[in-house]
Amino acid sequence: MAYDLIAAVDLGSNSFRLQVGRIVANQIYPLDGLKESVRLAAGLAPDKRLDAAAQQRGVEALSRFGERLRDFDPGAVRAVATNTLRVAKNAGEFLEKAEVALGFPIEVIAGREEARLIYLGVAHTLANPQTRQLVVDIGGGSTEFIIGQNIDPIQLESLYMGCVSYSLRFFPDGRVDKRAFKEAELAARRELQTIVHAYRETGWDEAIGSSGTAKAIVDLLELNGFSDNGLTRDGLDKLRDELLHAGEASRMRLQGLRADRIPVLPGGLAIMSAVFKEFGLERMAFSEGALRLGVLYDQLGRYHHDDLREATVNRFMQRYEVDRRQASRVAHTALDLFNQIVPGSGETEHPDAQFLVWAARLHEVGISVAHSSYHKHSAYIIGNADMPGFSRRDQARLSRLVLAHRGKLERAQPLRGEAPEWTLILCLRTAVVLHRSRDDQPLPPISAGLTRHGFQLRLGDCGLEALPLTAATLEDEAQQWAGIGSELRIDRDA
Repeated sequence: MAYDLIAAVDLGSNSFRLQVGRIVANQIYPLDGLKESVRLAAGLAPDKRLDAAAQQRGVEALSRFGERLRDFDPGAVRAVATNTLRVAKNAGEFLEKAEVALGFPIEVIAGREEARLIYLGVAHTLANPQTRQLVVDIGGGSTEFIIGQNIDPIQLESLYMGCVSYSLRFFPDGRVDKRAFKEAELAARRELQTIVHAYRETGWDEAIGSSGTAKAIVDLLELNGFSDNGLTRDGLDKLRDELLHAGEASRMRLQGLRADRIPVLPGGLAIMSAVFKEFGLERMAFSEGALRLGVLYDQLGRYHHDDLREATVNRFMQRYEVDRRQASRVAHTALDLFNQIVPGSGETEHPDAQFLVWAARLHEVGISVAHSSYHKHSAYIIGNADMPGFSRRDQARLSRLVLAHRGKLERAQPLRGEAPEWTLILCLRTAVVLHRSRDDQPLPPISAGLTRHGFQLRLGDCGLEALPLTAATLEDEAQQWAGIGSELRIDRDA
């Protein structure tokens, strides 16, 4: 389904942002935006748990966003969460309340997926995207580094350092002196040394900063005469000297210093200074494109059947040498069964149908590791690999489906009893059983439906007479479903 208006929500470690865009001729024009300075990362205790105050700030901000999005269709809104919710041990507790406040599901995305989306947003703001760009995005809890050309990333990395976390770690009381600033800068340079060699080898034509920290610094440099255009090494040195002279960011008397940036400026400036030194930069331009714009363009690509998730699945099938003919057989049959159980939902554009097809195409990736218990290897790969376009929740869902496609159904028990995954699992397991011979022989007539306590499969008995192994396996399947308190009734036509 296509939309005229779409929205992206970015749950960053420092700020929460909402961007509404209008789609005109495959371009997105920003229409409305909201920003809330939540400083979620400031509520992350040493034990990696979000405190109640930070959670409350986040929920209140999202409730205001929810009011703005009240009339939006669920498919027109995508909300993503970044580093703090990647590392918080009680992220699930917060997300449950956050989704109620916002009114839409929230995806926790991996660091490299965040980097990809950031680059997608930046690339759509560049005057000449054909040159090779180094994009640096300093967030509240992590910093993303991308080298890309046109709209395609070449290098993607996310490092665990951000303006909030570094400000709290090295300047906890707001005081800034030479020793503390040098320690913060050196810590950032040590992190950068893990990637700088590979990035220098790849090379770039222009460096670009994006998001709040870069925006705050470039405003301070330009408005106070420290730089004529963008971020410069000399300008950063002058701003650092001003900060050291004042002793605290709150005591600086500079134009463009916003109140919400004061607590996180020292950490952000130390990281930016380290970036300039390690990458040997003299100048960096600024782009208004950022994560939320990238999320909007990623949505647009999905509407126009340019879904990166599809490309990712194809790459995984190639990388792990999946038997494509077998994957296609299983996917086709599973989709047919799903459409019988949930009429009208069997088209691949349906979200559940998409996941069923992807699971069918990826269920054998683990064979490349070992045939024994390959479904466990498949589930592990899907759950832990970098899969561009997929959120962590998406990957976890795919991993559950793949793990449950054979063997004991008890492994799928973490799913809630009413979850639609049970239907998808039934369709996938049945398709795998029916195609055990891995050939193109016609299947016996089969229909699927729901019963009061589970599922029903009706098969042509004459077809099963020649398939005793399949018949026996389906009877075993009925026992598996009974073992989890559900029903799989196998009926045969006379």
